[in-house]
Amino acid sequence: MADAAVRVSGLSKQFGDVCAVDDVAFYVARGEFMALLGPSGCGKTTTLRLIGGFERPDRGRIEVGGRVVAEGRTFLPPERRRVGMVFQDYALFPHLDVARNVGYGVRSGSTRAARVGEMLELVGLGDLGGRMPHELSGGQQQRVALARALAPRPEVLLLDEPFSNLDATLRARVRGELREILTAAGATAIFVTHDREEALSLADRVAILWQGRLVQVATPNELYRQPATVEVAAFIGDADLLPGEATGGYVGCELGRLPVCPPTHGQVRVLIRPEAVQLCADPNGSAQVVAREFYGHDQVVVVRLPSGRLLRARLGPWATFQPGDCVEVGIDGAVSVFPNDVAPTAT
Repeated sequence: MADAAVRVSGLSKQFGDVCAVDDVAFYVARGEFMALLGPSGCGKTTTLRLIGGFERPDRGRIEVGGRVVAEGRTFLPPERRRVGMVFQDYALFPHLDVARNVGYGVRSGSTRAARVGEMLELVGLGDLGGRMPHELSGGQQQRVALARALAPRPEVLLLDEPFSNLDATLRARVRGELREILTAAGATAIFVTHDREEALSLADRVAILWQGRLVQVATPNELYRQPATVEVAAFIGDADLLPGEATGGYVGCELGRLPVCPPTHGQVRVLIRPEAVQLCADPNGSAQVVAREFYGHDQVVVVRLPSGRLLRARLGPWATFQPGDCVEVGIDGAVSVFPNDVAPTAT
């Protein structure tokens, strides 16, 4: 993409015998919010630090705002890359008040006060400029860190696990506020997370890293509906797999003849998401309910198919299935499939 705020290609980084980042390539469009998602140790934080200039790549090329900041002998330090960084612990200066924290990276003295005021208003802290960091809540500290990172008008904002220090209740509210602030600022952002809900709910696109390699970049909807691998399917959401045989736009499996997207042929494993499973009470049904977990807003009902395989169904709170009930099983919508040589592991 020509109008990319960030572009990396062939990016690699080794720590001793461990290859943390292995030939990674992607771009981030201007104004886009991208998530780097993956399990612990997959290389996502190292990738972020390479883009920010906090680590030097062994190989590859990094461009920020159309300018090469790392390639071969070229290596610009963080302060010359026009990147803003929000760290896990926010890294606010404890001896400076909120206003001076926000203005720390703004070079021009004549416009500093106006820019600080603008940023504090943007993050909803316009009347707290004189407070000290220890006088603020965790959510307020995060917004100060965000304002400080945005104040110098960076080409891209980098956020490393930005919600990890917040409790679950606050996290859900603050991440919505963060997206609103970044949208209002017209910012380009890359954030690292291991939380699939954060990535799917916030990002325009999600880059999945697995053992140092980039395995898929897609919109949240594409990622969930058409994951590239079994590992991605299981990581991004609950997944059950059934053996089947595909012929064009359909696949035959224990649940019948199901539409498949995209069309394919041969022996496959069929991805079944719990929310696609429909259960119908039937005393003569071929499947039997073996477990039920009720969460209030929804519930997960586990059924045993005639083959003995277990299948999960995510239903609304009003369904009244109980262990021992016989049911018929249906699937809503098209399914995805994987080649049959992929190991049948799923979570």
